[in-house]
Amino acid sequence: MMLSENNEKIASLKNIQGFDENHPPEPKLIDSCVHCGFCLSTCPSYRVLGTEMDSPRGRIYLMDAINEGKIDLNTATTEHFDSCLGCLACVTACPSGVEYDKLISATRHQVARNYPRSLPDKLFRQLIFSLFPYPQRLRFLLVPLFIYQKLGLPKLIRATGLLEKISPRLAAMESILPEVTGKSFQDNYPTVIPAQGEKRYRVGVILGCVQRLFFSPVNEATVRVLTANGCEVVIPKSQGCCAALPEHQGQTAQAHTLAKQMIDSFAEMDVEYVIINAAGCGHTLKEYGHMLENDPEYKDKAKEFANKVKDSQEFLANVGLTAKLSPLTEEPLTMVYQDACHLLHGQKISVQPRQLLKQIPNINLREPLDAALCCGSAGVYNMLQPEVAEELGQQKARNLVNTGAELIASPNPGCSLQISKHLEKQGKEMKVMHPMELLDLAIRGVKLE
Repeated sequence: MMLSENNEKIASLKNIQGFDENHPPEPKLIDSCVHCGFCLSTCPSYRVLGTEMDSPRGRIYLMDAINEGKIDLNTATTEHFDSCLGCLACVTACPSGVEYDKLISATRHQVARNYPRSLPDKLFRQLIFSLFPYPQRLRFLLVPLFIYQKLGLPKLIRATGLLEKISPRLAAMESILPEVTGKSFQDNYPTVIPAQGEKRYRVGVILGCVQRLFFSPVNEATVRVLTANGCEVVIPKSQGCCAALPEHQGQTAQAHTLAKQMIDSFAEMDVEYVIINAAGCGHTLKEYGHMLENDPEYKDKAKEFANKVKDSQEFLANVGLTAKLSPLTEEPLTMVYQDACHLLHGQKISVQPRQLLKQIPNINLREPLDAALCCGSAGVYNMLQPEVAEELGQQKARNLVNTGAELIASPNPGCSLQISKHLEKQGKEMKVMHPMELLDLAIRGVKLE
């Protein structure tokens, strides 16, 4: 009887669909978690959903069980992995130094390869992966989006709630559409832009995908700030997506292709640093060495490239501002800086942006409650998991408003869209601007409207 039961157990284990042998979550990293629970209070998905398996600790339990063939990689387990925002707050909080970022990244690549998603889920994800990482494809949508917005259709669509009933995910995507302006259609940067005054550095600038089309004023401001502070700026025409979106969602082949293209675009440019002004992109760019460590042709190139990458605020705080800064308003301006997760937790950049903003005369910088808690944007999370993202967005907007600030400085386009959406829903009028835009105005002596 006992032998028969063992045989049945062995047979059932053989039928379990788990991770493949291509870089599953490392047991050594899994074992470093002592399940102390310090991560729980910092985890946004756990705070919203309140279930153990939607916490970093719980997901590590699942990874371990799948590795050992005890449970399936199925709908139930995948939902818990999907609920993770990838904000990395748990990495900051963990006293044992658990590299959860590497664990969840490996798991997501496994899920993408080995879990058959439903047709609607697959089609929606395919729409995202086929569109957002390709600026030229996005460009084709600018005219219809421009017409859609100018006709006032967004208010009508949102007032009826019809799209929400048809597809909450499409409704979430529509609700954060950035405004299409005349500048969205421009793409006329020269390859080399000279430094103003004495040249201190030669730096490359990455334009991004969504940033390039919908936040072009941020890129323009970044270039002006860099050149005003003695940087010769190089912008390769061949640069594309940084690969953050597909990498964070486990699309291995696409992510690697885009990363290699980015490395190649800067290969002959002879730059000392590569500057990025979007937090999520910056974190991925700095991970190229890890992403391509098994590629014999690119592993060394990837490490060299990643070592040159600096967030725009990180770079300027390190090298120092040489341009004079003027007040943005006649009266003191109360401002709050919003920490983007992939800057704060992913790149450990928190002090530098505040140092720069405080150099602008007449600035009173406030700190929000729960500053380290994710706003719910998390790349495309607010489109894939709209319910959780909605609650986090509401909390973040309330916390920022409660500082009494007149303006929000936000260093990531996704965060800016998410926060602006929830400010509007709460009937609050607060300007959201990138720190580079504020520095640019201060350098040029232009007052805020």
